[in-house]
Amino acid sequence: MQNQFLLTPIEYLKGVGPLKGEVLKTELGIFTFGDLLNHFPFRYVDRSKFFTINELNEDMPFVQLKGIITEIHEIGEGRGKRLSGTFKDQTGEIELVWFQHIKWIKDTISINKTCIIFGKPSLFNRTYNMVHPEVEWIENDKPPKGMQPVYATTEKLKSHKIDSKAIYRMMQLLFENKAMSIEEVLPDYLLTKYQLEPRGKAYRMVHLPANNTEFAAGQMRFKFEELFFLNVKIAGLKNKRKRDVKGFVFSKIDYNFNTFYKFHLPFELTEAQKKVLKEIRADMATGKQMNRLLQGDVGSGKTIVALLSMLIAIDNRTQAAIMAPTEILANQHFENISQLVSGLGLRVGMLTSNTKKAAKAKLIEALIDGQIDIMVGTHALIENDVVFQNPGLVIIDEQHRFGVAQRAKLWNKQQTPPHVLVMTATPIPRTLAMTVYGDLDVSKIDQMPEGRKAIKTVHRYETKRHEIFDFLKSEMANGRQAYYVYPLIEESETLDYQNLMEGFHKLKQIFPETHYKIGMVHGKMKAKDKEIVMNAFKKGELNMLVSTTVIEVGVNVPNASVMVIENSERFGLSQLHQLRGRVGRGAEQSYCILLSSVKLGQVAKERIKAMLDTTDGFEIANLDLKLRGPGDLLGTRQSGLLDLKIADLVKDEDLLIKTRMAADELLKEDPLLMKPENIRLRNWFEQLRKVKGDWSRVS
Repeated sequence: MQNQFLLTPIEYLKGVGPLKGEVLKTELGIFTFGDLLNHFPFRYVDRSKFFTINELNEDMPFVQLKGIITEIHEIGEGRGKRLSGTFKDQTGEIELVWFQHIKWIKDTISINKTCIIFGKPSLFNRTYNMVHPEVEWIENDKPPKGMQPVYATTEKLKSHKIDSKAIYRMMQLLFENKAMSIEEVLPDYLLTKYQLEPRGKAYRMVHLPANNTEFAAGQMRFKFEELFFLNVKIAGLKNKRKRDVKGFVFSKIDYNFNTFYKFHLPFELTEAQKKVLKEIRADMATGKQMNRLLQGDVGSGKTIVALLSMLIAIDNRTQAAIMAPTEILANQHFENISQLVSGLGLRVGMLTSNTKKAAKAKLIEALIDGQIDIMVGTHALIENDVVFQNPGLVIIDEQHRFGVAQRAKLWNKQQTPPHVLVMTATPIPRTLAMTVYGDLDVSKIDQMPEGRKAIKTVHRYETKRHEIFDFLKSEMANGRQAYYVYPLIEESETLDYQNLMEGFHKLKQIFPETHYKIGMVHGKMKAKDKEIVMNAFKKGELNMLVSTTVIEVGVNVPNASVMVIENSERFGLSQLHQLRGRVGRGAEQSYCILLSSVKLGQVAKERIKAMLDTTDGFEIANLDLKLRGPGDLLGTRQSGLLDLKIADLVKDEDLLIKTRMAADELLKEDPLLMKPENIRLRNWFEQLRKVKGDWSRVS
């Protein structure tokens, strides 16, 4: 058990008190001394290393300079006001710029007094500057020595005088407290095998390091611990589910599957689709609940695999359900599935939040009576009054858009849980899949259907926009349709690109209503209005759809042959790839046009190059992970499993694999952590379970 010292409320630390304590709780989630210890530095300043101004270049990370501030003055008015200063050393001068807390910063600046500045240099008009640098004044011209940690903080914390240095002082006070003791949580054999520092010593090495070697060793200890605990928990959940959770035994393939496969299958399955279908069939025949992730690139044919899986469930006298995150996608599934199974005499229902009360009551009655074989819906399916007679398979499309508790409601309504197939069109790199979806069995469709023409992707600067408009007119003259995507819906004072509304009106001028029909959809529209526009586009009543990224997932219009993405430099790589996947679904050649400003940063250039070089979603996902880290992909997993404070899934890939192997070895030898040498681990996980709960049955 965690010792009482670490459970002490943070307000009892000297110099904190109730007011600062409350801000630390709300801003950083620091409630106790233990929480403070786990607020790790995000970088360190080597106070022994200084650069001079003539050594600066744009590619440098944060650097430390020593010199004097010779002048300071305010520029502009209102929201455009900024504070500008001139910093000099023996080799030259640079501009310092602040946009926030101008009065407070101005009052703290001492002209011509030796100081250290710390920040990232950037080049503007051939002159180096530093935006919001940290400034530290040197007494007796003697700079501090050694490694100094830098902690994440917020503007609200700074307004209460809790900046990085204040947090550092709190850490120093914590380690000076004689009552402080930190119990070990890892078994001794792991500490020895992986040469890890003891927990208490490692905390000191991370927060108060004497040199580079110390903080590196301290960080390694906590990175290992964090990833090891994560992998033990995920592997444990998977083992527990396979051991304890019974499922339906789908022992036969009968009329519906065989008839559809022989006579109604719209195209020959790829080898990848056949392989995945075999994995699903094998899972559902074991008597254990299937909990499988089906990942595949846009257009790879996940839906037909999902339908064939549902037919197996129906052949075994159970019902199937598919839940989609949006009404547009649910409607699309309903139409496609209804058409595909029309020759089998199966009954398909659809339920969304817009289903009228009387119609909903009839649907639920039919569902309870077993008169509906396949139920399609949105989150409306998880409402308490929606009850199935005998649900055997639940499929969740774009599952990352549903919270864990939401998904659980679908299969916690009956004693025998249905088999679960979760699908995502976001290709996931191996490392990420191993961690984020480590408690699921993973199937991958990594092959595209035959006969599809590769989408031609081109990059054009905004100065060539007129050429794009001419190309769009020629495509629409040939009966094709186009998407035109913008990144924003409202004006932003900080971003210099066109918004959707302005773009829509400009496009209507370039493509007049006398010759072209243009529609618009965005996230702030009512679902019903959005659906009307989308249906008009699907039916070919609109030549062009102007949109935000609401069309990123699930929209299938085979006649759409052009995707134009304005300000493509503002989008993430995976998002660009998802948008590109909205075209290329018909027999005609399709195009994706990336429009951007002339000025592009290095990351934007790499993203665009990747889009031009490959259409492979898994390759794109790996590149995206390297360029921006896990980012949104991790944010989509809402179970709290990936609350990483110090480890990095990209940079620490080797350690992630190592801890996964260590976790697997542990659970193979001692699945319930009952051996004496693992008692520390058992106690630790018992404590975590009390705090965070147990989602062992939830994908």
